[in-house]
Amino acid sequence: MSTEPLKVAVAGLGTVGGGTIKLLQANADVLAERAGRPIVITCVADLDRRDRGFPVDGYVWFDDAVAMARNGDADVVVELIGGSEGVAKAVCEVALAAGRHVVTANKALIAHHGNALARAAEEAGVSLGYEAAVAGAVPIIKALRDGLIANRRRRVYGILNGTCNYILTSMRESGRSFNDVLSEAQALGYAEADPSFDVDGVDSAHKLTILASVAFGCTIDFAATHIEGIRHIAPEDIAFAEELGYRIKLLGIASLTDHGVERRVHPCMVPLSAPIAHIEGVFNAVVADGDFSDTIMQEGRGAGERPTASAVVADIADIACGRSAPTFGVTIAQLAEVPPAEMSRHRGAYYVRLMVVDRPGVFADVATVLRDHDVSMEAVLQRGRSPGEPVPVVMTTHETEESAMVGALGEIAALKAAVEKPVMIRIEPF
Repeated sequence: MSTEPLKVAVAGLGTVGGGTIKLLQANADVLAERAGRPIVITCVADLDRRDRGFPVDGYVWFDDAVAMARNGDADVVVELIGGSEGVAKAVCEVALAAGRHVVTANKALIAHHGNALARAAEEAGVSLGYEAAVAGAVPIIKALRDGLIANRRRRVYGILNGTCNYILTSMRESGRSFNDVLSEAQALGYAEADPSFDVDGVDSAHKLTILASVAFGCTIDFAATHIEGIRHIAPEDIAFAEELGYRIKLLGIASLTDHGVERRVHPCMVPLSAPIAHIEGVFNAVVADGDFSDTIMQEGRGAGERPTASAVVADIADIACGRSAPTFGVTIAQLAEVPPAEMSRHRGAYYVRLMVVDRPGVFADVATVLRDHDVSMEAVLQRGRSPGEPVPVVMTTHETEESAMVGALGEIAALKAAVEKPVMIRIEPF
């Protein structure tokens, strides 16, 4: 192993880029001791040259991050610009073509272009590190790729977005509405001004796409991921969940089925007995099932300057130590082209909340529709009687096929007594 300094170029000096530089500066001695060689920053790139509160005087500054990736004096290019296209993508492509290692926290980039970037890294004989792209400081990529290398995996799932977990936790604790808690999360800096990627499940889907590839040795396939967000979750759903012995979490779930790889992001009813039900606030958690390891769960802060920088620098340290592994656990040639499992074939139990006019025969009409679609009710809750007025009716079902459940709810929504679109939440038997 070389004892020469590992030279690092950082593209993007925002929150994570700044955190990465501060960590490399603050813990330079610790890293040199543990990696067996110094890790030094040689150049940085950002369009904005304002003072960020940490020293950059000794680094070569590039306004053009792509030019730095091509011409900068660096062994490793760290891409922390963000976005699946444009400059971020070009930085990684140019760095790999120049034979430089790449480290990124960019989950969208890996989810959309991971196959091509991994191939480029393999052909160049360099590493593509992306631990920071999934669950922040939680080292789940290393756990799946290295720690659980001896295990066959059938399922990996987790809370992959701290913003959504914070919102659902606060709704449960305060009884407030989604919109009210979202506004609070934005004021506290937990949610972006445009929160769509978070609350609509896209951010979690990017991360799940990556996890599925590493867990099952299959190609990246973001388009195959079923995505739902949490905007439709109401305080009454959270209260009913608690009464029924569940907690609502936005989960990303990937599993091997007889029909292919199932990738899905959506709110779930999780039993209170499940450890992941108790992951609260902005924390993330990932659970992996192995045939010999059994079930493991890792939890920690999934975002923010310091946790994400920790994961970025862990990948840099691996390169400094000479530790390497195929990007997704196996070589590009070995990545399997596993067909995606259609969401319509998913089987499970369901929670359903209806708002219907309280009048004779309504429940019989609902039961008839469910029977005609071969959906069997397990339990029913109804609060109060208000003849002629809308009332909530909550039911849980036995295991059934998704297509049957969706078809039944479509017919129920068309009933004259239905005053709102039914709310459906899948129940996960963890």
